[in-house]
Amino acid sequence: MIRINSQEGTPIYIQIVRQFKYLIATGSLKSGDELPPVRVLAQQLLINPNTVAKAYRELESDGLIYTRPGAGTYVAEPRTLFSDEERIRILSEKVDVLLTEAKHLNFSLSELLHLIQVRAKFLNIYTEEV
Repeated sequence: MIRINSQEGTPIYIQIVRQFKYLIATGSLKSGDELPPVRVLAQQLLINPNTVAKAYRELESDGLIYTRPGAGTYVAEPRTLFSDEERIRILSEKVDVLLTEAKHLNFSLSELLHLIQVRAKFLNIYTEEV
């Protein structure tokens, strides 16, 4: 379920965080689903358990997972943790990066919007039409 790319240049714990966020966003992991124990995931990925623990701490601080001592780590109920202003700021930063990359790759705005719609449909994240 989680794969590590040591050639990517991105820290391993961030790769783990991103992949769990993706799995939660796409519904592959649902509220109440149990995550693998830190040591088990570390063994599967052949990495240090501290790296997995760091990723889990970040996911927990983001409110995406929670830990019940002695009982495991689970996907949290979806909730909005940020004000509208903060949500807009967070996504604006990501949109700025996307727009810059698209411009460097010679995508027109209409091509980019179409690509976003295609990817949203593929990931089954948004069902409404734009």
